[in-house]
Amino acid sequence: MTTRRTFLQQLSYGAVGIGIISTFPYCRNAAGTAVVADLTQLPRSTPELQGISSAAISRFIGAVKDSGIQFHSFMLVRHGNVVAEGWWSPFESGFKHTLYSLSKSFTSTAVGMAVADGKLTVEDQLISFFPDDLPETVSENLSAVKIKHLLTMNTGHAVDTLGPIRDAGDDNWAKSFLAVPVEFEPGTHFKYNTGATYMLSNIVQKVMGRSVFDLLSERLFKPLHIEGADWETDPNGVSVGGFGLRVRTEDIAKFGQLYLQKGQWNGEQILPAQWVETATSKQTESQEGDNDWSQGYGYQFWRCKPAPGFYRGDGAFGQFCIVIPQLDAVVAITGESFDLQRSMTLVWENILPALQESALPEDKAANDQMLADLGNLKLAPLPASAASPQADQITGKEYVLGDNPWKLDSVTFQFGADQCLFTLKGGGMSQTIACGMGKWITEGNEKTDPQSLFALPYRTSVSSKMAACAAWEDEKTLHLKWKFLENVHGDNLYCTFDGDQVSIAMKSSFAEGQNSPDERPLLSGKYRQG
Repeated sequence: MTTRRTFLQQLSYGAVGIGIISTFPYCRNAAGTAVVADLTQLPRSTPELQGISSAAISRFIGAVKDSGIQFHSFMLVRHGNVVAEGWWSPFESGFKHTLYSLSKSFTSTAVGMAVADGKLTVEDQLISFFPDDLPETVSENLSAVKIKHLLTMNTGHAVDTLGPIRDAGDDNWAKSFLAVPVEFEPGTHFKYNTGATYMLSNIVQKVMGRSVFDLLSERLFKPLHIEGADWETDPNGVSVGGFGLRVRTEDIAKFGQLYLQKGQWNGEQILPAQWVETATSKQTESQEGDNDWSQGYGYQFWRCKPAPGFYRGDGAFGQFCIVIPQLDAVVAITGESFDLQRSMTLVWENILPALQESALPEDKAANDQMLADLGNLKLAPLPASAASPQADQITGKEYVLGDNPWKLDSVTFQFGADQCLFTLKGGGMSQTIACGMGKWITEGNEKTDPQSLFALPYRTSVSSKMAACAAWEDEKTLHLKWKFLENVHGDNLYCTFDGDQVSIAMKSSFAEGQNSPDERPLLSGKYRQG
């Protein structure tokens, strides 16, 4: 294994000796024989054939476990081949995942396509696209904002405009954005600004005649075989741009591989190589400090600390698409991390030194262990607990709820040998969540209404498959735990029974991670007799 110092020295050689990116549709199997690959997937290979020790992957998985950070998935691509992949159960490979701000890099891609089509340039003025939405007085700074300033987070705003946009209560998000004061000269003040990415999405829709999502569905997702994606929209159907895209882990890896290949895919130039180069290069200084957010910013891509040339798209709570051109590698990660720097440092400390220039001898024992480690990844459910003596008195009873923001009428608990069925009724609907006692249950569980009890405060809330488990904390308190498998977060319900009454306190995983209170009110109900 190379040391970190040797690794950094190797970077000076650029891509020399790294090897040739695999040419689709061919890859090599474990025996090194060329085989025809499934065109809908990236090719697969053993780590050793691509110059990585299987043991190093196992060490990385161990380091993730020791860190306490919650990963949901991980995929490592080397020389165009997936060499390691894993999902922390109950998350699965087929589930899409909310990307948060990693969505911004996809929006940048759509802007690049519009520029390539001659529909706009990065020097175009922002206000030229919204003549009917401008404030009564257009300031000199607002007038000076260009597309490139939106791309580089240099609009001159002192705040992220997403908050003011939402707080304005106006369905016209562009108008609300344009009303926010531009306090600095554009190009002189870096401020991470999700509203700026929304405006890019809005502009692309104006010039291309369709939403960013529809544009990318045809020109990016289709050739890369990215299926089942979706993207949140504003009240007028504009893709929100700066967040809200959902794709699978392998789709993130494909996106990174496209950029690694300078916009080319299966011999087709999906995105101009010059745009890829410009978008991923340092265009502006970024945040202060000495970390992975202080290395400069491109066109909706961050630069990375370990060495020049590394870049990434990233999203809140640990959604990463890390591209390492010098070492011909891509790392895709999803999760619910409350320490994003530590999440990346795990990659820098464990994966980077393992990337060798040449193939390594096969190591069956290490490879078998790695596959076992990747196959055994899981988020622990609530531990199995003894049944409460109250369970027999509670089961099947309907508790009528008092006034609540979700207009829920009642809840029911039905206990079986290894599960609790939790049923919510109200507003003409009835939904039952099966919660495993000491295990996750996924089948049949769905979060369908973004405005329901399941909507976590101030978080992206969309329909999602759910995994649920339950345990008695004591004889009076039943803990229900849910993970939203196509989102990022989860929820906890603490149901306390006292005579014929129940009270339900809620705490989201977001509130847990931030060690902050959950602002949702207590639900209370009383057993309805007869």
